[in-house]
Amino acid sequence: MSAKCIGEQLSDQFCARAADRSLVLGIVGMGYVGIPLALVALAKGFKVIGFDIDHQRVSDLNAGVQSIKHIKMDEIVEGARTGRFEATADFARMSEPDAILIAVPTPLNKYREPDLSYVVKTTEAIGRVLRKGQLVVLESTTYPGTTSEIMRPALEKASGLKCGEEFFLAFSPEREDPGNAHFSTGTIPKVVGGDGAHALRMADALYSSIVVKTVPVSSTATAEAVKLTENIFRAINIALVNELKVVYAAMGVDVWEVIDAAKTKPFGFMPFYPGPGLGGHCIPIDPFYLTWKAREYDITTRFIELAGQINSRMPYLVINKLAECLDRTSGKGLNGARILLMGIAYKKNIDDMRESPALKLIELIEKRGARVEYHDPFIPVIPHTREHADLTGRTSVNFDADGLSAFDAVLIATDHDGVDYSLLASHARCVVDTRNVCVREKVSAAHIFKA
Repeated sequence: MSAKCIGEQLSDQFCARAADRSLVLGIVGMGYVGIPLALVALAKGFKVIGFDIDHQRVSDLNAGVQSIKHIKMDEIVEGARTGRFEATADFARMSEPDAILIAVPTPLNKYREPDLSYVVKTTEAIGRVLRKGQLVVLESTTYPGTTSEIMRPALEKASGLKCGEEFFLAFSPEREDPGNAHFSTGTIPKVVGGDGAHALRMADALYSSIVVKTVPVSSTATAEAVKLTENIFRAINIALVNELKVVYAAMGVDVWEVIDAAKTKPFGFMPFYPGPGLGGHCIPIDPFYLTWKAREYDITTRFIELAGQINSRMPYLVINKLAECLDRTSGKGLNGARILLMGIAYKKNIDDMRESPALKLIELIEKRGARVEYHDPFIPVIPHTREHADLTGRTSVNFDADGLSAFDAVLIATDHDGVDYSLLASHARCVVDTRNVCVREKVSAAHIFKA
């Protein structure tokens, strides 16, 4: 039997098992992407093995402990009870799943360059136990070429198997939006790109059995570029409104009112909103993956880099506004002031603080000599982060009238629902609102300022 026939036969078997849900799925990285993916796969009838290097998270998942507040764990709890779900830190078991879906972090290093160490280590671990017929899919955001240039040769070398004939490789970018009440993993179309026709067919069959719709593209590099394009689009438009905010503020025009009026146009305009800086696992990071890769082709991505510069400057502008408002309300500067930061999460109503601008705000305020405390109902304790390790272990303070009056100013960095903004306005001496939440909540006072 020819190699082509072997690959086609393995592909046929895989697709048939995807259709009847008899495939076993392995998901590497049980976090904000991996857990929702496991939940929807379990709901569709698949058996799932979750892999993670965090032994505590593995224990929590097997015990049904809800480790991420905004994600309901019902399917995982039921799956653990019935034997259809298991979490493990034993990466030697990656020979067991028929499809291995990789959802590990792809951060930037201190030089703002791609850090693919998690992808590389996961690939090496898979390669040591890779068997014939397995499909490996990378979901982590990266630059075009990662799947074919880094993963494929590493898997072939470690396993001795031939990609496209004996094992199969694909890329399907995650499209998670934590806290979004309208779209979840299963209802968001999934872009899939395969390393060869068999891999594309297999990835398409798998995800078609899990999500509402698949969008096949011609290659893994195209699928990788799709993810970057989606988030670069958002980063650039956020930079635009951030810059407009500064310009309009100088003219005495409220950018929030401008956007609310502009979005009534039923065509040709899409609303984006300013803020204290970019946060989350995608928008602050993804554009730099493309700018870095573009240098290999002697191309300078000036538009993207300018947007990055604008967005990176926003925390500094917020701090200047905070200092100005302190001066206006109490006649004092930041040095020696006591500041309450409202919200550590990068967006409202979730417990996700990856790349949150709030962390940068704390750093900048304390460099100016002020003392910062925070309140966030979703994040009672700040966990360890690579960039802000000194903040590890700080705890959320109580939110009450007596506590508010003890601060010189309150800076709203995250506009969580369920916060009593009327109480905030009544008892705080000075409020700097970076999210326009006070206007939305119809709370007004002379000591409330927009930033």
